[in-house]
Amino acid sequence: MRRVLLLVVALLAPVWATVASAAAPAWVEGKDYVRIQSPRQLGTRPGKIVVTEVFSYACPACNAFRPVMNRIRAALPPNGEIAYVPASFRPDEDWPMFQKAFYAAQALGIDKQTHDAMFDAVWKTGELATMQQDGRALKVPAPSIQDAAKFYARVAGVKPEAFLAAAQSFDVDRKCREADDFLKAFQVLSTPTVVVNGKYRVESSVASGPGGYDKLIELVKWLVAQEHP
Repeated sequence: MRRVLLLVVALLAPVWATVASAAAPAWVEGKDYVRIQSPRQLGTRPGKIVVTEVFSYACPACNAFRPVMNRIRAALPPNGEIAYVPASFRPDEDWPMFQKAFYAAQALGIDKQTHDAMFDAVWKTGELATMQQDGRALKVPAPSIQDAAKFYARVAGVKPEAFLAAAQSFDVDRKCREADDFLKAFQVLSTPTVVVNGKYRVESSVASGPGGYDKLIELVKWLVAQEHP
């Protein structure tokens, strides 16, 4: 009986190897993701595996990407967490203002509470929209940090003067500069961009081919698994 079992195992071994090979992800470093030479994180806790989205509230693709980030969050291990780094490289579309607003909200402890509402204020209600209603031209003037203060007062009960004080603080200015340095170090040129544990930048081209965002999510999960002990 033992010989029979050994024979069956020997016969099935090539089949299992073929199945495992087919099931293994064919991710290519340098094509699907980029390994960062000098890994770094921004204000995260030790022992956490962090998936960071580089975004802007004024970015329409980031607004559409929200369900994808929710799916990534749901797939993280217990020691995984989501973080956000706001980009400022489109001053023509008011991105520096939204960057400062994000870090001011973070300093006041209301960023998680107001994150989705901020997107809605830009792309749904138009309260902080940067584009004209027909989508053909930018608003002039663009939403100001004072406009953002009014928004946060309405949705989070933060007094406008408290929000503006946070937005104008040295700490928020430092975080904005750190975010800009982070983007340069990771060579982030577009949004949304996903960075896994400060080590890997996921290439947006992954989602443009067959599989779309499902493929991108699988790649993020695979990269997280490389970091999971």
